[in-house]
Parts: sequence; C-alpha cells; structure tokens
Amino acid sequence: MDLLLLIKALVMGLVEGLTEFLPISSTGHLIITGDLLNFLRKDLREVFEIFIQLGAILAVCWEYRHKLIHVAKGISSDVQARRFVFNVILAFIPAAVLGLLLGKSIKAYLFSPMPVASAFVVGGLIILWAERRKHASRVREVDAMTWRDALKVGVAQCFALIPGMSRAGATIIGGLLFGLSRKAATEFSFFLAIPTLTAAALYDLYKHRSAIDADMGGLLAVGFIMSFLSAVLAVRGLLRYISRHDFSAFAWYRIAFGALVLITAYAGVANWSR
Repeated sequence: MDLLLLIKALVMGLVEGLTEFLPISSTGHLIITGDLLNFLRKDLREVFEIFIQLGAILAVCWEYRHKLIHVAKGISSDVQARRFVFNVILAFIPAAVLGLLLGKSIKAYLFSPMPVASAFVVGGLIILWAERRKHASRVREVDAMTWRDALKVGVAQCFALIPGMSRAGATIIGGLLFGLSRKAATEFSFFLAIPTLTAAALYDLYKHRSAIDADMGGLLAVGFIMSFLSAVLAVRGLLRYISRHDFSAFAWYRIAFGALVLITAYAGVANWSR
C-alpha cells in the first residue's frame, strides 16, 4: 500500500471526524480536501467518504451509549423512551424522502468545490443572522421535545442536502430558531445523525458496492479509525464550547474558508476541479 495514499486517507478521516458534528459541513470539507489532495478517482473517493462517515456515527453512539442503552431497554415500557425514538424517526423522514427524490441531481450539479464554497459563505451568513436574533429557549432537554419540535428540526435538516450547508448547522441553528436550548439542539442533532448518516451510508455503499475491493481495505480502515477518534474529540469539545459560547465563530470560519476557495479559484491561484 502506498504510504502517501495512507497519509491522505488519514487526513480525510481526520477532516470527517472533526467536521461531521460541527456546523461547518463535513461533506464540503471532504470535497474540497479530496480535491486538494487529489485523493483517489471520483467513484472510489465517494465510497471512501461514505464509509468513514460510519466511524463518526460510531463516535456518537459511543459517547451516548448509556442514553441509547437506556432507551433500548425502556422502549417497550417507558413512555419517554418511546417518544424519544418517535421524535428521531419523525425528524429523519423529511430529508430521507427529499434525498431519494433529488439525490442524483444534487450530486451531479453541486458536489464540486465552487458550489460548496458558495454554500459555506451563505451558511455562515445565516448563522450570523440567527445568532443576532433573540433566543427564547422553551425546551431545555432533548427528552422534553414534542413531535412538532422534532418535525421542525427534520424539515430544517433538508437544507443540509446542499453540500456545504452542513447537516449539523441546519439542525442546530434550526433547533435554536424553533425554541430549543443550545444543549437540546446540539444533542438532538447528534442523535438525528445516527439514522440519517447510517441510512445514507448504507444506501450509497450498496449502490457503489462494485467499486469496493481488497486494495481499498487498508485505506478504509485508516479513514474509519481516524474518523472515529477525531469525532469523539469533536463531540466532547462542542458540548464544552456551547456551554460558554454561541456559534458565531463557526460562521466567520465558514465565510473565511468559503471566500478563500472562491478567491483562489477566480484569481487562478488554485486549480479547483469543476
């Protein structure tokens, strides 16, 4: 196995884990990083990116294993556990349906650095606008959410189908606008990621199964492990961060990063793929 290729896989796994649950778009970062590193050909890169998402999902399952085990044990007898599961499933449905309907068109026209960079900037401006609004938190914890709260967050997640907008950003900022506390919005975004990313990953892996071979094994393993480890750090860090700060710093990062890609492209400094 080519050492340089393994290092690139390590970097891609690190990028996935650090960005998946932050409001800065993991998909956008992977598209731009993969393009910059010239990592694999397009079909193999897509398989790799899909697979390493499972490492990030496993990180959330690990961090919230006690909550998930409690829910699993109580689903037959605990009303609160059943409501939690129902809310997650309900929030999952809108983006799942829209993704099936528009997935091919989105990948054909928007999965390239320039549309992603533009979405970075637009998403950053939306976060700044949202943070300047007065927040009235009526839902302090995830378990206090109603089905209406969950459905609203699920509709907000549909915006994340645009690469560069960020699934975490759409659900967290959407949750804040709909009256969830920062903690409730962030944690529900984590939980909603489990069915959303798992379903998307398994579906795409099935579609691209012919591209998976033995030579990909080492790259997938490196990317998966790095994605898991870095996602654990990102989840823990984000929860600590939101206890004292808002999301404005992420917004400015998005704007600066997106603007950098756009400026270097139009100035001819970087030859981003179209």
